[in-house]
Amino acid sequence: MSSTSAALEQLDRQPVGRIFLRYLIPSMIGMLLMAVNIVADGIMVGNRLGPVALAGVGIAAPVYTIFVALSLWIGVGAATKYSIAMGAKKTAHARMIFTHALFSIFLFTLAIGLLAFFFRHPLAYALGANEETLPFVSDYLLVILLFGFVFTVENTFSIFVRNDGAPNLSMAALVVAATVNIVLDYVFLYVFDFGVAGAAFATIIASFLAIIVLASHFFRQTNNLKIVRFSFDKKLFLGIIIVGFPSFLSEIGISVFTISHNLAFERTSGTDGVAAFSILNYVHSVMLMMFLGMGSGIQPLISYYHGAGNKGRKRETMQKATWTAILAGVICFLIGQAAAQPIVSIFGDFPADVTALAAAGIQLFFIAYLFTGTNFVMMTYYQSVGNVRMATWITAAREIVVMLVFLLVLPPILGMNGIWLAIPASEFVVFVSIYLYQRRAK
Repeated sequence: MSSTSAALEQLDRQPVGRIFLRYLIPSMIGMLLMAVNIVADGIMVGNRLGPVALAGVGIAAPVYTIFVALSLWIGVGAATKYSIAMGAKKTAHARMIFTHALFSIFLFTLAIGLLAFFFRHPLAYALGANEETLPFVSDYLLVILLFGFVFTVENTFSIFVRNDGAPNLSMAALVVAATVNIVLDYVFLYVFDFGVAGAAFATIIASFLAIIVLASHFFRQTNNLKIVRFSFDKKLFLGIIIVGFPSFLSEIGISVFTISHNLAFERTSGTDGVAAFSILNYVHSVMLMMFLGMGSGIQPLISYYHGAGNKGRKRETMQKATWTAILAGVICFLIGQAAAQPIVSIFGDFPADVTALAAAGIQLFFIAYLFTGTNFVMMTYYQSVGNVRMATWITAAREIVVMLVFLLVLPPILGMNGIWLAIPASEFVVFVSIYLYQRRAK
């Protein structure tokens, strides 16, 4: 047995339950720590600078999300093809895929960030900024646009390390990133008083240190990741972006969700509404990262088994993942109903109107989590086996097409509650559509 694929060949021999947990637990912890990075910014900005600054960071958040989306587009698309190639024992081709992905994400996000930097004020207004929130939005964008390529490279690299049989190292890098980010948030905001730009710089520096941790994978005996000489392969790159498109669309959906809800709340209740939604959005990012962690945990396994033609292990992995997603969704729903007020209080001492809006919103919005986990797991499955059409439908419907329809239809009927319920309604519709599709496919 070659040492280059020793870690991956365990996937063929060990019990599926053990392998599932070996990938699921580090992946979920890692993704939750990514959410901690985001939430730590929110807690410290909210407590140190107040609700208007928090709203400003919330308005700028879609730009961060778009950068993450690009890293997932190329990272997940390439890593899926990488694992399929490793399952089929095509090592040289797998290394070519890795090299293409790393250089592509670096060049694309650097170019996009520099271009957008010169139009950051019009961009801020387009995202929903007003005269009150513009200074905070602009300061945050200044840092993210110039240095966003750092966390896109880190995210792509992390996905590949996980797919190369080292989920614990991928998690360790995120532990470092989360810890450094929290410490630097405190230092930059409370000690040096750098404002929201300080929170953004903390994220960038933390991501850079995570890259250094991930780079240690190159020195492992079981490492298969190698940067090789290559010339641009148009066909390979096209295959990567086709397979990765649902992941990109999923993150873009988060931006559409954030922008559309910011605008809806701005119209109905002004800055108070946007601040209340910003609190919910931070909490939502934690939940989404947890469900994304489930998907990230099974993607290397499903892709590897698909490449190896092992249908039995693929089916058993999906059964375990689906039940895990359902259980997690029920727990999240119950937490939202029982602890909405304490959750809001974590983010600062807000006016009574903002607190009441956010607490009521959490109770309604958390209904969505009864369906979100299963939707995420099924999207990952379809993407991992190359059914891009169904994976794209799930991602496009959840937070873009169906969500926007409900965001137009429900508020005139239900008022403010209609805004909060747009996502739960769209998640339910997608859940039903997956069930019907699976029944037809049998």
